Amino acid sequence: MDNAPRVVPPDAFNRKLEENVHPPGWINPDPAPRYNIVVIGAGTAGLVTAAGTAGLGGKVALVERHLMGGDCLNTGCVPSKCLIRSGRAAAALRDAGPFGIRGIDGYEVNFPSVMERMRRLRSGISVNDSAKRFSEELGVDVFLGDARFSGTDTVNVDDTILKFRKAVIATGARAFVPSVDGLSEAGFLTNETVFNLTSLPEKLAVIGAGPLGCELAQAFARLGSRVFLLQRGDQIMPREDPDAARIVERAMVTEGIELILPCDLKRVEKTRDGKVIHLECEGDARQITVDEILVGAGRVPNVEGLDLEQVGVSFDKRKGIRVDEYLRTDNPRIFAAGDVCSPYKFTHAADAMARIVIQNALFLGRKKTSALNIPWCTYTDPEVAHVGEYEKDLEKKGIPFRTFTIPMAEVDRAIAESETEGMVKIHVRERSGKILGATIVASQAGEMIGEVTTAMRAKMSLGGLSGVIHPYPTRAEGIRKAADAYNRTRLTPGVKRLFEAILKWQRGGK
Repeated sequence: MDNAPRVVPPDAFNRKLEENVHPPGWINPDPAPRYNIVVIGAGTAGLVTAAGTAGLGGKVALVERHLMGGDCLNTGCVPSKCLIRSGRAAAALRDAGPFGIRGIDGYEVNFPSVMERMRRLRSGISVNDSAKRFSEELGVDVFLGDARFSGTDTVNVDDTILKFRKAVIATGARAFVPSVDGLSEAGFLTNETVFNLTSLPEKLAVIGAGPLGCELAQAFARLGSRVFLLQRGDQIMPREDPDAARIVERAMVTEGIELILPCDLKRVEKTRDGKVIHLECEGDARQITVDEILVGAGRVPNVEGLDLEQVGVSFDKRKGIRVDEYLRTDNPRIFAAGDVCSPYKFTHAADAMARIVIQNALFLGRKKTSALNIPWCTYTDPEVAHVGEYEKDLEKKGIPFRTFTIPMAEVDRAIAESETEGMVKIHVRERSGKILGATIVASQAGEMIGEVTTAMRAKMSLGGLSGVIHPYPTRAEGIRKAADAYNRTRLTPGVKRLFEAILKWQRGGK
């Protein structure tokens, strides 16, 4: 197609990516008389909905105006984790001395090679989300172009009309850009452009200390940039447990990242020396000069250009499409899933929501998003993973609870690997021990949180996890230790006296 997007730099790997997720010259198929589902947007939610429906024998049209695979493949999870892995390799070399490794002080990061590796791996993964696979292997009608609702049961893709029984809006979200004088004129990066870099910025300012900002700030610092991390509030990762955030803050400061918080951006100007950011920090004026600015200040849903008003679908430009817990919009024919309607803007959340849509839209299912236990992880070092409620939420709701915290310094595997900064913190309902929420800060915390999520899904108490045998030594022993700590609280003075009497009787004592 003439309007096919181009991914830069135009090397062999990006050409392969384009050929998979938005093939130049793609010819849209002739539409079916009527589709079970028309899906708008081929990110995670759209792909899962389309593939699942087709797998059940449904007739599906999948519409994408940009790159199939959405943020996750092209500008989010996949490229960011590739970059983070390279940064972790550099950090391992930098920090090898205490492990008895000598003679590596002269290592050098080849940033162009780091980015080429990312492009190579991304292009390889892109086969899974490709137009060819969905069209030829899964039997989905793939339409590349702009979609808009044209009637109560029709979607137009450019000049083609698609009739549907049900439609799913899965158009995702994009980077939010704050309104700051001079920012656009000076130029900036977002997650949608930062992975196009081929040379390392000597000095990088990251605006926003949420998950994206923290992950990329640390990765670029490890790869050799001097990084300034700017945050309006007084805590990085403002959504997370304050104890968890402080652990990551210490790690970042140790690695040379300059945290500037709380601060307000006043204006940006471009000079011969670089991009000058003017700040106000607790009443004091300050400025920093950098080579590049990365904006990581959140995301906004893609709701424009769909003519939602024509079909009675309510939406908010900041919060997205309004849905109920069954993912129905105000129009009973139209559902939504993923970042366009959810506060949980994660790939795995979009996947889970798509599965709900398939059941509810096709088979009159009653699956609810409120029944989901959605974990998430920020892939800093150490990682921060969470599921369920935070302490502040439980206090606000007036729910009686107890918290059990195990420092990673008490976990043998963490000690052996000199990774003792972190914790396992689990909140349980008073008396019953029902798990209400958990935060884990550790290397590979994202791998650990699944055990707690599974226990919550199975309605297992924290005490029940004490009986789960964990391989020794693993970091997940921190979870078992928290369960053991909970069980010890159940040993009341009366029960303890009873046990003592039984044991004394067994010894034949008087």
